[in-house]
Amino acid sequence: MRVISVFTYESLAMLVVEFVLLAVKIFAFVSALMFKPDAYVAAGKATKPAWAVGLGVGLAVQLVLSPINIINIAFTIAAFVYLADVRPALGSLRRR
Repeated sequence: MRVISVFTYESLAMLVVEFVLLAVKIFAFVSALMFKPDAYVAAGKATKPAWAVGLGVGLAVQLVLSPINIINIAFTIAAFVYLADVRPALGSLRRR
């Protein structure tokens, strides 16, 4: 009988978390590139280059560094802020 260590499950969980965070950052980055620069100004948010660079650097950091470090956590929060606040504001401008 093969004994499975708790570390096997921990490694699997970390791999799943890493892929989910990578998918969130890719989605946020691509979404930021889809809107016109004028929409960011009209929504009263930071400029398109600011969001695109910030989310792009966050994506690059995710690919290079460990998913659990303070820099990566800060960029993950930025991606969630974009998806929760900026993207809906930009989307509401598109519908009008």
